[in-house]
Amino acid sequence: MNDNGIRKLAGILLILTPVAFNVLFTLLAATFEYPDILREPPGYVLRRFNAGGAGLVATWYGFTLTAVLFVPLAVLVHRVFSREPEAPPYLGLATVFGVVAGVVQFLGLARWPFLVPYLADAYLNPASSEATRDSVAVVFGAFNNYAGVGVGEHLGYLFTGLWTALISLTMARSPLFGRLGRWLGVFGILSALGVLAGTLEPAGLAWAADAVVVGYVLWSVWLLLAGVVLLSGGRFGAGRRAASPA
Repeated sequence: MNDNGIRKLAGILLILTPVAFNVLFTLLAATFEYPDILREPPGYVLRRFNAGGAGLVATWYGFTLTAVLFVPLAVLVHRVFSREPEAPPYLGLATVFGVVAGVVQFLGLARWPFLVPYLADAYLNPASSEATRDSVAVVFGAFNNYAGVGVGEHLGYLFTGLWTALISLTMARSPLFGRLGRWLGVFGILSALGVLAGTLEPAGLAWAADAVVVGYVLWSVWLLLAGVVLLSGGRFGAGRRAASPA
């Protein structure tokens, strides 16, 4: 694939990923009380999940795939910037962070379409004893804390934030983005700080939960804008640069 094809494919994924993420997140919020429902007792969560039926499982499956999209996105962004004359030495490290971010978020989210349906069936089965329901609740809670909070959220926030920060620095000095790259670089760093703040939530800092929400909103807009620039072939960034006096 030539440089133009790589830029266009990267631009499409930069736009598609945040759009799909936010659409599916909104659907989960409307149909499943997500993410507030995670603070509810296991019995309540499993009953609400079971009531959602196949449609809710499909929504969770789609939401999980948005994490998978992040892996080729990180690789394509690497290929775009690696072909520039002065690619930064940390670009490879940034790509590793991006790929790991997609993998850990997938591992955290995959419990919803694959494990939770089984747990909900076992919990709500009329033949299940109280001891069985208690065991299911323990398993559900353990996976939420390990796969959800530990792997999907904590490591997901960490590696997504690091990738975003390093790609923002790369964008700020990229000829393809021109002067627009400086603004996108600052914007990206702000979103990275918001996402990274989410890693502090397990320490009991209540503001971290709000900061990560703001961070992901900014992050989504940042990805969209970067995608538009790549699809334009860099005309937006180059245009601004050319219009400025030397």
